[in-house]
Amino acid sequence: MTSRGSKATARTSSEARAVARTQTLIKGSNGIGTVRRTTLPGGLRIVTETLPSVRSATFGIWAHVGSRDETPALNGATHYLEHLLFKGTARRSALDISAAIDEVGGEMNAFTAKEYTCYYARVLDSDLPLAIDVVCDMLTGSLIREEDVDVERGAILEEIAMTEDDPGDCVHDLFAHTMFGDNALGRPVLGTVDTVNALTADRIRRFYKKHYDPTHLVVACAGNVDHAKVVRQVRAAFERADAFRRPDALPVEPRSGRRALRAAGRVEVLGRKTEQAHVVLGMPGLARTDDRRWALGVLNTALGGGMSSRLFQEVREKRGLAYSVYSYTSGFADCGLFGVYAGCRPSQVHDVLKICRDELDHVAEHGLSDEEVGRAIGQLRGSTVLGLEDTGALMNRIGKSELCWGDQMSVDDMLARITEVTPDDVRAVAREILGRRPSLSVIGPLKDKQASRLHDAVA
Repeated sequence: MTSRGSKATARTSSEARAVARTQTLIKGSNGIGTVRRTTLPGGLRIVTETLPSVRSATFGIWAHVGSRDETPALNGATHYLEHLLFKGTARRSALDISAAIDEVGGEMNAFTAKEYTCYYARVLDSDLPLAIDVVCDMLTGSLIREEDVDVERGAILEEIAMTEDDPGDCVHDLFAHTMFGDNALGRPVLGTVDTVNALTADRIRRFYKKHYDPTHLVVACAGNVDHAKVVRQVRAAFERADAFRRPDALPVEPRSGRRALRAAGRVEVLGRKTEQAHVVLGMPGLARTDDRRWALGVLNTALGGGMSSRLFQEVREKRGLAYSVYSYTSGFADCGLFGVYAGCRPSQVHDVLKICRDELDHVAEHGLSDEEVGRAIGQLRGSTVLGLEDTGALMNRIGKSELCWGDQMSVDDMLARITEVTPDDVRAVAREILGRRPSLSVIGPLKDKQASRLHDAVA
């Protein structure tokens, strides 16, 4: 039994922990580019980046849940839920939600990834309180009615069909399965026809309550904003919804761990009656927290990140074997992927794959020239800055950084990390990543004899 004095002490201790904490994470120049974070009682984090020179603001809420948090039976639930949060709350119908943002000329949308989900609205700075109220209402007060689940099921099945009609998109889902197998990272974000048809309103509601607790959310806002006002407005919206049920709760930590990918040398082929064959040749990459990611970014840019890249020059410019050819990296909390994509005529698949494999092997053994590394660093620096020229991109950067890393990095620091990459750093990461035996995914109208030869590309 606890005495009254012990209860009072415990309550006082809990209240002491439940004080909002505000920190300046990046100090800008004359207030421009300043990033602040406030952690509210209940574990909700709010980060803002101030840009007084613009007339817009983008407000978003990031949820620490993605398709990798789903069981096989729940595959597609995160994306399904993303749709349903737009269907209405106790205060607003689906039409009210969309009309509120439309009538001020704003934009509102959402996206689901493998490790997070984001809901956002971009508006004039004067309309930011409206955007905050609408998005917070959606996130805290969704009704998830049976009839809405049934209606939206049809829209999601159409979205799955649309993706399957685009083999250039679908091949990346196939490659994820090739590399990760039948686990959460290997399954499609949208789910499948069977799993989406099997999801019920009750199961989605339970998923919603489990993963949309304030401790799993990060609020991010960028533009001509005042941090203190944003905090007050967000706090009022969450308190109105009675969302803070555990005042002493702490934010969830960024994901961690280590995931092993499937054995190398795997080949998966999906026969489709398409005009082109779509191929992804790749291997394990780096987790997003790996310090070598900066060197891998330079390597990726030099190999397949632009018109002067090796793959573009060898496959398209010199031989005209493909219109689209590029390389890319995907970093998750505990692992990553490096891939090369190309779309070409089915009769040219083996030629394209041989060129790509030869280039990867050559760079793994000999590295890139100093000139290539320097050019890639310059390109990566420029694209990094140009990609942050609007408030939506800035909101994405600070929101994802808080959710995935638990910290913020200024643009100047990012550019410095890119500039510090040396040719030796790039050669080292090339030996490790590109020296691994690759796996291969192909979608297209390949004949049996052509398909049987695909294993030569990963031998």
